[in-house]
Amino acid sequence: MSDADLNALALLYHEFPRPGKISVESSKPCATQHDLSLAYTPGVAEPVRAIAADPANAYRYTNKGNLVAVITDGTAILGLGNLGPLASKPVMEGKGILFKRFAGIDVFDIEVDAPSVASFIETVVNISPTFGGINLEDIAAPQCFEIEAALQARLDIPVFHDDQHGTAVVMCAGLLNALEVQAKRLDDIKLVCLGAGAAGLACMRLLIAMGGNKANMTLVDSKGVIHSARSDLNAHKQEFAKETEMRSLADAMLGADVFIGVSGPRLVTAAMVQSMAVRPIVFAMANPDPEILPAEVHAARNDALMATGRSDYPNQVNNVLGFPYIFKGTFDARARAITQPMMIAAAQALAALAREPVPAEVLAAYGLDALTFGRDYILPKPFDPRLLERIPPAVAAAAAA
Repeated sequence: MSDADLNALALLYHEFPRPGKISVESSKPCATQHDLSLAYTPGVAEPVRAIAADPANAYRYTNKGNLVAVITDGTAILGLGNLGPLASKPVMEGKGILFKRFAGIDVFDIEVDAPSVASFIETVVNISPTFGGINLEDIAAPQCFEIEAALQARLDIPVFHDDQHGTAVVMCAGLLNALEVQAKRLDDIKLVCLGAGAAGLACMRLLIAMGGNKANMTLVDSKGVIHSARSDLNAHKQEFAKETEMRSLADAMLGADVFIGVSGPRLVTAAMVQSMAVRPIVFAMANPDPEILPAEVHAARNDALMATGRSDYPNQVNNVLGFPYIFKGTFDARARAITQPMMIAAAQALAALAREPVPAEVLAAYGLDALTFGRDYILPKPFDPRLLERIPPAVAAAAAA
């Protein structure tokens, strides 16, 4: 199918048979006068009084404990940039579908037209009593760091910026398995990360927490290697500035074991891949067009392991493997925050699942005859039903530890 055909089909999908992708449905009967007396007045007064007496009762008598707010200001929509909150609504509705389909979690999508970071934060704080959790989405760096930190400090419900931490969890799970396949060690690899925004920094921080060696990590942004002599670095990038003679991406890629791309299309060349160490690992995760195409990587190196963010290539690094199940585990544990140990537990559970035999129903869903842990299968498939069985309990256990 051509891109033009796919684009036309996408518009039809979003418009018919009714506009949009999500709706609100009643979870209780409301067919008789008796039902109505329970759903609204006078019966509704009783749970109101119970919640006023003890706010924890909101989790017993309302959907608060299974309701996530997917909130954005539209400043970093997918790979499209700052197109504003209204244009982000299809993406936020899409997030709602994924929460519901994969973890049974309800979502209200909220697109905020805020004139400042402070006003965005206040808006979220003011509406937070409605929800059991906050999923921040498509908010540009570096303001996303300030927003997340402020909300985590002020709210008693979990706040999760999926572009940061969801990406980091799934990437780390995939990388653990890629290292296993390529016979390399996390604490020993030379790693290059292209992209020093929200996703790139979160990926590196989680890798370090899981045993990665920060000294062996080189971050590269649009101006080149992030080194200590640069005077244009914000505080978040300064955290990873290193003393080095390397200045360009090509410099950094020389002898690298692992490339992590969370940047933009076509920024990596075949020559750069050829300069990498033996059995290289290339995670080119820019969407929809990766930093380098798999065909180019495999033409340059027959010993490379390749992953992208796309579903039409093997080894898709897809956030849907993370956020629905992380929130489900968080809700099951009634946790007030999503902590680093919970994210590590999710990554490790994801990695472990990919090493198990793949059920026939998963093979059928993808039209495959076989799927075995190895160079072309390092992460579970999104429609694997075992994800709901494995990831939330691991997250809940880490929350309780």
